[in-house]
Amino acid sequence: MTVSNEACHRAPDRWTAQGLFTVAFLGITAGVQMSDMGLQAISLSAIQKSFGVGDAALGALQGLAGVLVGSALAVPLARFADRFSRKRVLLCLILASTAMMVLSALAPNFPLFFIGRSAAGITEFAMVPLVYSMIPDLAPERHRVLANLSFAALVSAGASGGFYFSGALLSSAADLIPLPIEPWRSAFLLLSLAGAPLLVLCTLTADPPRSMGNTDLAADTSLRRFLWERRQSIGLFVGAAGCLVIAVQAISQLIALALERRFHAAPGQIGHAMGLIVLMTSVGCLPIAGLLDRALAQRLGQAVRPLIMGVCALIAAPVVLALATVDMLEHAFVIVGMALFVTSTANALVPTMLQDLAPAFLRARSFAIWSFVVSVFGASGPLLAGTLSDWVFGGQMTRAITFTAIPALIVSALCSLRSFVRTRGQARGQTPYGV
Repeated sequence: MTVSNEACHRAPDRWTAQGLFTVAFLGITAGVQMSDMGLQAISLSAIQKSFGVGDAALGALQGLAGVLVGSALAVPLARFADRFSRKRVLLCLILASTAMMVLSALAPNFPLFFIGRSAAGITEFAMVPLVYSMIPDLAPERHRVLANLSFAALVSAGASGGFYFSGALLSSAADLIPLPIEPWRSAFLLLSLAGAPLLVLCTLTADPPRSMGNTDLAADTSLRRFLWERRQSIGLFVGAAGCLVIAVQAISQLIALALERRFHAAPGQIGHAMGLIVLMTSVGCLPIAGLLDRALAQRLGQAVRPLIMGVCALIAAPVVLALATVDMLEHAFVIVGMALFVTSTANALVPTMLQDLAPAFLRARSFAIWSFVVSVFGASGPLLAGTLSDWVFGGQMTRAITFTAIPALIVSALCSLRSFVRTRGQARGQTPYGV
C-alpha cells in the first residue's frame, strides 16, 4: 500500500488561516451538536415521566435512537462528500440537526420524540466522517495527528458542556422560552438556537480540493475491493472498537440515571460532575495517547495502536467492576472517571488509523461505514443495560451497566491483542498482506 505516501503528497505544505479556522469550526460545530446528548442523559428521568416509558425504552433511546436515521443517511451523504462540495454538505447537516432538535423538543409522544432523536444522529454518522475526510486536505501531514486530536478535544469539550451546563440550562430555559412546556423541552429549544450562528460562520470555512477526487476507478467496486482485501484486519478492528464502544456507551449514556437512582442525587449535581469528568477524561487522554503512539511507534510501528487499545480495555474491566460495589457518590464519580479515561485513550488514535488505511476517494465513505458499524455495537450497550435493568435487576441500573460493560471489554481486549500480533507478523513478513 502507498496510502501514506499519497497522503503526504495530498497534504498542504503549511497551514493557512482559513484552514485553521475551518478545523476549529468543525470541532466547535460537532461539539455543540453533541452537547444535546449530555442534556438528554441528564433529563432521562423527566423524559421518562413525560412519556411514561420503561428502562428498556430509555436504553433504546440512548442507543438505537442515535443509529436508525443517522445510519441510513451516513453512507449516501458520505458519497456526496467524496464527490461534491463538502462545505455544502456541512451546511445541510447543521440545518438538519438543528431542525431535528426542535422536533425532539416539541414531540407530543415518545415515538415521535424517538424519531427526532434518531434523525439528530446524523451529526455523529454523517458529520464526523465528513470532518475526518477534510482534515488531511487542510492540515500539513506532520500536523495531521495533532489536527485529529484537536478536533476530538473540541468535540469532547462540547459533549462535556452538555452535562456540565444541563442543570443551569434546565433551570433557566423555562424563563427564556415563553412556552407552557416541560423544562427539558425548553432546554432543547434553547440549545437549538446555536444553529443560527453556526450556519453563518460555516460560510467562512474552506472547501479544500482533493487531488485524487476524480478517479477512474468505479467507487463502489473500489470500496468492495478495499473491504475484501483487508477483511481480516477490518474484522479484528470492528471487534475491538465495537466491543469497546458497547462498554463506553453503556456507561456514559446511562450512568447519570443510575447514580440518580442509587444515591438519590439531584440531576443538576450529577450533570455538573459528569461534565467535568467527560471533559477531563476525553481531553486529558489525548496528549497521553499521542505521546504513547510517538514513543512506541519507533519500535512497534502501526501495531502500537491495537496494543494500546487492548491494554486499556484490560485495565478498564476491573475498574468497571468496582462500580457495582461503591457506596458513596463521590467514589462512584472517581470510578466512572477512571473508566472513561482509560477507554477514551484506547479510542483516541482510531481516526488516524483509518485515515492511513483508506484511499482518498473512499475516505468519507470508509468513515461512514466505520461509524455505522461501531455505533450499532454502541447502541446495543444502553439497550442491553436498560433491558437487564428492567427484566433481571429490578431497576438496579448500576449493576446492569456493570454486567454489560465487563464482558464487552474482555472481548475488545482479545480482538485488539490478536490484531497487534497479526500486524507485527505482517511487518516481519510472516503474514501475507490482506489475508
